[in-house]
Amino acid sequence: MRQFLRNNGLSLVLLACLIVPLVGQVLTGHKVYNEELVREGGAPLSMAAYLHSGHLMSSIFENWESEFLQMGMYVLLTVSLRQKGSAESRPMSEPDEDEPTLEPGPTPWPVRAGGIWRTLYGHSLAIAFGLLFAMSFVLHWSGSWRRELVDRALRGEAPITMLDYLTEPEFWFESFQNWQSEFLAVLALVVLSIWLRQDGSPQSKPVEAPHSQTGT
Repeated sequence: MRQFLRNNGLSLVLLACLIVPLVGQVLTGHKVYNEELVREGGAPLSMAAYLHSGHLMSSIFENWESEFLQMGMYVLLTVSLRQKGSAESRPMSEPDEDEPTLEPGPTPWPVRAGGIWRTLYGHSLAIAFGLLFAMSFVLHWSGSWRRELVDRALRGEAPITMLDYLTEPEFWFESFQNWQSEFLAVLALVVLSIWLRQDGSPQSKPVEAPHSQTGT
């Protein structure tokens, strides 16, 4: 068990950091949404009903959508683009890049299979982020639309189709406010790592490194 915790400590702590706020979001969101429903003359939802409500689905996946977009774009952009001095950038020229050191162990089967499997595996990280973004986008869209249907019913307005809701500014307001904040975070990390350091972090250059040194 100790070895398992040592080998997977980062993932386990990050998983806990995900679960605790997610539970808090569910509990507080349930209370907030029920207060909104009662205020508008509707009936409050049970916790079971809230767990698959548009209110919760929209609030979760509009944020996940932006996270996967951010990481997917970051993975793709760092393949060919550079930022001199940033710890988040590959070296400015190919000769400066060290050959990756491979640890002993079995080669992944797509590499051994070759052909299309190796090609897909070679881009699998970006593909995975793209699929996760698409999934989150659709779930955000669906949840936000279902929440809009409830709001319209409470106001006595006619329902709107899911496709028509895609043209509503409210949906894109939810998306764009998250997208821009995610890219701001990446931009800040890329630029600040030129001049600032965090001793021991793989996201930082060595403390003694000159500002002009780019990451590896």
